[in-house]
Amino acid sequence: MPARSFALLLATTLLCACSTLNSAVDALNPFSASSSKSKAAPLVPFAPSAELRVLWQSAVGDSGVHTLVPAVVGSSVYAAASNGTLTRFDAGREVWRATVGKAITGAVGGDGAHVAVGGPRGEVYLYDVNGKTLWKSQLSSEVLAPPLVTAESVLVRSGDHRLHALSLANGERQWLYQRQTPPLALRATSGLTRANNTVLAGFPGGKLVAIDLKTGALQWETTVALPRGATELERVADVVGTPAVIGNDVCVVAYQGRAGCFDLSNGRPYWSREMSSLVGVAVDGRNVYIADDRGNVHALERSSGASVWRQDALAYRGLSRPIVVGDHVLVGDAEGVVHLLKRSNGSLAARLSLDGPIAADPQPFGDAVVLQTRRGSLYALAAR
Repeated sequence: MPARSFALLLATTLLCACSTLNSAVDALNPFSASSSKSKAAPLVPFAPSAELRVLWQSAVGDSGVHTLVPAVVGSSVYAAASNGTLTRFDAGREVWRATVGKAITGAVGGDGAHVAVGGPRGEVYLYDVNGKTLWKSQLSSEVLAPPLVTAESVLVRSGDHRLHALSLANGERQWLYQRQTPPLALRATSGLTRANNTVLAGFPGGKLVAIDLKTGALQWETTVALPRGATELERVADVVGTPAVIGNDVCVVAYQGRAGCFDLSNGRPYWSREMSSLVGVAVDGRNVYIADDRGNVHALERSSGASVWRQDALAYRGLSRPIVVGDHVLVGDAEGVVHLLKRSNGSLAARLSLDGPIAADPQPFGDAVVLQTRRGSLYALAAR
C-alpha cells in the first residue's frame, strides 16, 4: 500500500464500510493517530514563464469536510457552502443567495435554466436560475457528487453507489440503477458524465459503466482495474473522479489500479496502464493528464497511454484534478497553492497562493478557470 499523506486525505476521499471494517477505516482517517502521513514536498524555486492572475474573488461559505464543486452555467457561476446556502455570481458579483437546507454535501450541477444540489440525508433540491425553489426529492442516502442536469432529468449519485434519474419537471423517480459493490469503497465525490444519450459512471471494484439516459438500462460495462491484495483495504480499486470524454474516447483512472481510455460506443479498451489517483483525469486532443495519489502529475498519450512527461515537484501536496487552460495544465493543492504547468513538457510555469485548501475540481470558465477553496472563497483565474 502506498503512503497516504494528510494533504491527500484532506481531499475528503475518505472510506465508508460496513461495521466489521471500522478498524480499517480508522487506519485511513486523517484524524486518527494510526494514519500514515508523508511530508508534502516544499515549494521549489523556478523561473516563471507565465502568470496567474485573479480576475475576481467572492465569498461563498465554508465547505467543511465536503468537496463542493462550483458550476459554470453560461456567464454565471453557482457555488454552495456546507451551511446550506447556494449562491449565484455574475462577474464575481453576488446576484442571489438561497438557503437550501441545513447542509449541502453534493454541489453544484446545472444546465442553462436549472441548478441542483444534494444533502446529507439524500435530499435533492432543484432551483431555477433566479433562485426559486422548484422541488425537493428524497433519495436513499447522502449525496456527495454534483448532480447532472439534462433536458428531462436530474441524475444523482447517492452515497450507496446508486444512480437515480429524477424528472426535471417534478422530481419524481424515472429510473434507478444499482449494482453490487465491494464491502469497502472510497467515499468519493465521483461525478457523472453525459455523452449524447449515455451516462457514464465509475464504480467501486474498478468498473466503468454506460447507462441509457432515458431508460437506465445498462449499455455496456468494462473493467478498468481488478482489485488485488490480501485484505479488503488493499483490494479497494475504485474508479474515481468524473469520466472524461473527448471524441469517441472516455478516459478514467482507478485508485490502486489503472488508468485507461476506452471506446465510447462499446467500452472496448484502447489501452490501460498501472496508475493510482484519488481525483480523476483531464484530457485534450493529444494527452491524458493525471495527478496520482503520490502527487506526481503525468501526461500520457491519449492514443497509446505512453508517457509524455511527469512532474514530481508537487509530491504529497494533495493535488486536485488537473484542468487544461490554454497552453498549460493547472492543479490546486491542499495548502491552497495553484500550480501552472506547461502542457508541452510539464515544467513549472507559474504559482499563486489562495486563501485555503483546494479539493474541488477546478471548472473551465471561458478562457479562465474557477476554483473554490475549503475556507469559502470563489476565485476566477486567468493564465497568460
